[in-house]
Amino acid sequence: MALSEKELEKQLMEAGNALLSPPSSASELLPLLDRVERFLTRVEQSPSESMKKALSPSTKALIANDLLRHSADDVKVSVASCISEITRITAPDAPYDDDQMKEVFQLIVSSFEKLDDTNSPSYIKRTSILETVAKVRSCVVMLDLECDALIYEMFQHFLKSIR
Repeated sequence: MALSEKELEKQLMEAGNALLSPPSSASELLPLLDRVERFLTRVEQSPSESMKKALSPSTKALIANDLLRHSADDVKVSVASCISEITRITAPDAPYDDDQMKEVFQLIVSSFEKLDDTNSPSYIKRTSILETVAKVRSCVVMLDLECDALIYEMFQHFLKSIR
């Protein structure tokens, strides 16, 4: 059943607020991140002002150190997936400042490291992140931010996964 835009805003706001004080265990955090991601995939580009307001808690929470630098790989991939959806929604504008975007790109590129592991529970998320990066042309922003080493690393991951 499709959610109305108002219901989607409400659900997104609630899930984003829950992420502002995330659970400490990965087993509790992953379902919350999955929920946020599910809602984010339903948001169109150029959202309304009320939708932008509903996106705000998630946008803020996802860049916090406890999520951005989480120790669990699956959590990192889920965070990268959510952030890639936020970059899709806000494109062509960046959702974060330049320094934060560099950190975001580091996380996104690191999610490609195990792209060849088709048995991983995060495989679908990794391919979805790759698709979003291609769709919104994030590589152009990476070049603008002079993330040359990250682009090199990203292609190293791609080449490793096709060998």
